[in-house]
Amino acid sequence: MFWWCGCLGACADTCLFVSSMKVCRFFFPVPLKRSWTWRRKGLWFRLRKILLWLLALYIAIPFLVKLCPGIQAKLIFLNFVRVPYFIDLKKPQEQGLNHTYNYYLQPEEGVTIGVWHTVPAVLWKNAQGKDQVWYEDTLASNHPIILYLHGNAGTRGGDHRVALYKVLSSLGYHVVTFDYRGWGDSIGTPTEGGMTYDALHVFDWIKARSGYNPVYIWGHSLGTGVATNLVRRLCERETPPDALILESPFTNIREEAKSHPFSVVYRYFPGFDWFFLDPITSSGIKFANDENVKYISCSLLILHAEDDPIVPFHLGRKLYNIAAPSQSFRDFKVQFIPFHRDLGYRHKYIYKSPELPRILREFLGKSEHEHHELRH
Repeated sequence: MFWWCGCLGACADTCLFVSSMKVCRFFFPVPLKRSWTWRRKGLWFRLRKILLWLLALYIAIPFLVKLCPGIQAKLIFLNFVRVPYFIDLKKPQEQGLNHTYNYYLQPEEGVTIGVWHTVPAVLWKNAQGKDQVWYEDTLASNHPIILYLHGNAGTRGGDHRVALYKVLSSLGYHVVTFDYRGWGDSIGTPTEGGMTYDALHVFDWIKARSGYNPVYIWGHSLGTGVATNLVRRLCERETPPDALILESPFTNIREEAKSHPFSVVYRYFPGFDWFFLDPITSSGIKFANDENVKYISCSLLILHAEDDPIVPFHLGRKLYNIAAPSQSFRDFKVQFIPFHRDLGYRHKYIYKSPELPRILREFLGKSEHEHHELRH
């Protein structure tokens, strides 16, 4: 009996002790502080681990690029980026281009490129329901032609590109554009030489059908590199276009890569040129606009927005300063048109400028006059 009472007393004492401990834990926060300290140390450990991983990745990327120069080529071309994605390039009318025909041309064996031909807006009604033969025949109508060479990423159906086709069509131009090999629904592997050859093939295809109509070449961004490659080649074979328009151009691909916003993270990394720029050159990619303009003999118009975040404005100005005094342009007009940063045209919205029709009319009007004088 006493034993049982002793047990009960011991249990009561134990319960009282446990309860007291709970009360102490509730009113005295020392153990909670200790717990929070351990949590904070654990959080800092995880954060430090993440930072070390990021640092290791930051250091590893330059070596990866150096060992695999093909990575740089893919980043320059960005042909695997198809924006907008869910469009049928065989049906340009779905993008509001209901006076446009889709062709497929074959520059060489194993390569097929998709081409869009938008006729001038004045031919809109006549174009409804017409076939490829009709569209090809209209190239000989009394309307000038612009061969448009787009930049990297996306396809010939990109939103800003379609908007420009509409503007040019409304001004009375045929617009012929295409996706280089490896872009959009075009078949082949991208290279600078291959892109230039595709452009040459389309130019010759146009010239075979255009009669005496002026043919202008318009390049945008990376397309300016293709454009100057093409025009230099045309001038060397003495079949220059009637004018060259460069929108948001750079001097050469090394300077553009160094100035690109993506390079900010590594611009001051030791050996930046060796790690990031030399692999571009070793991949055979130059897009040397600054060298090409010294061998071009046709009128040149450069358009560039001051707030361009992709191809800095100073590169377009530098290219103009190289071209303007060149002997190859002594008989031709060279003009640089800047667009103030307050307009917000950035890299690809110059087509929005209400001044663009006047700029083209004044510049290309003179080019057409030169074209007829040279022809006669």
